[in-house]
Parts: sequence; C-alpha cells; structure tokens
Amino acid sequence: MKIELWQVSRTKGRYLQEGVKIYTDRLKHFCKLRIVDFKEEKASKNNSIKIVQNKESQQFIEKFTDKCCIVLLDEKGEHFSSRGFSNFIEKRKMDSYKTKTVFLIGGAYGFNDEIRKRADTIISLSNMTFSHQMIRLFFVEQLYRAFTIINGHSYHND
Repeated sequence: MKIELWQVSRTKGRYLQEGVKIYTDRLKHFCKLRIVDFKEEKASKNNSIKIVQNKESQQFIEKFTDKCCIVLLDEKGEHFSSRGFSNFIEKRKMDSYKTKTVFLIGGAYGFNDEIRKRADTIISLSNMTFSHQMIRLFFVEQLYRAFTIINGHSYHND
C-alpha cells in the first residue's frame, strides 16, 4: 500500500523527529510511506490568515492527481477509534482505482474551503487541538497501530 503524508514545513523539534522516525521505521514492514514537506507561509500585515491558508492549500492542490485518495487531518473531521481507523486503512488497501492515499497536515491555520471540497475524507485525531508539528507524531503512531491491528500483532490492547 502506498501512503504519503504531506505536511506544511519540516518537523521541528528533535524529540518529534525521533518519534516520527521510530514509527516510520516500524511502518516499513507494512506499507510504503513517503513524507513530503511543503512551504510554510507566515501571517503578517500583508499576508492575512486567509491568504496564508490559500497559499498553503494551493501547494497541495497543485500536486493532486485523480489516482490519489485525499484525506485531510483536521480538527473538524470524522472521529475514529483506533480499530475504526484500522478498518478505514484496510478499506483503502482494497481500493484499486485510487492507487495512493495521501494524508494532509495543514499549517497553523488549517485548510481553505477549496481543499475541503476536494478531499475524499476528513479525519480528526482528537477533540483537542494539537500543534501541526505534534500531529505528525500522533498520526504515524496511529498508522502503525492500524497496521498492527490489521495484521493481528499484539501492539494494540482493547
């Protein structure tokens, strides 16, 4: 299964980089995961939050193809348990039309309306709000957990 994680800016903070590496190394046994960094825009007097949202979202939109299943990671999305997320991943594995699943982590101000309309699915990882930097670690851990559930490994305990 081909999975890509597209994210605004690089992962900052050594502790986050180390955590992401631990789970991306573990995921090599289950899928091909590629992490792609996109340019982060800064809000300023001449660059409103709306402009930042639009610029960052447009970077993603320009890279979309018809063969991508686009999944936004966003606080306003659907909530899954870990088992529910593993079911979502398993269904994605079965979809032969869309050959790649792309998960998107936006910048500090999230996504614009255009990208929300284009997304196939919007998922929230929590009712709480986390920094877009921390979500990277949470996401790769949950992706690893999903694959261990699918494959019957003992990592997840109900």
